[in-house]
Amino acid sequence: MSQRTLILCKPDCVQRRLVAEVLGRFERKGLKLVGLKLMRVDRSLAERHYAEHRDKPFFGGLIGFLTAGPVVAGVLEGPDAVAVVRRMLGKTHGGEAEPGTIRGDLSISKQNNLVHGSDSPESAEREIALWFRPEELVDHEPVDERWVQG
Repeated sequence: MSQRTLILCKPDCVQRRLVAEVLGRFERKGLKLVGLKLMRVDRSLAERHYAEHRDKPFFGGLIGFLTAGPVVAGVLEGPDAVAVVRRMLGKTHGGEAEPGTIRGDLSISKQNNLVHGSDSPESAEREIALWFRPEELVDHEPVDERWVQG
């Protein structure tokens, strides 16, 4: 079953010039990119994105980090995309993430963990609607799709 998920290449990912590496891993896995944009995140969007953490002591740090520099927002599509992306990202703390995962290979920090990925299909739907207008998402069928998804 095909589904969509949001990814955010956070400011540390952009500043370290790792966006192409990260996107390439998802594409090589067989996920299809259906939305992509480079943007500066304002406080309002950051607060809506992290709304479930509003009452937690680390909320201010999350907002400050996400608004500290440019972010690349993307929407990926594929079978079980939410779970696939989460596995590929690895544990939140890069120093504890398994080698072979994005964070395990490219991050050593808990806060500077490079990429956000939606944690459930419901979160993905809510987050995609926050970051993208419907007309910014492009349905298409890559010519290799039948070879990738079998």
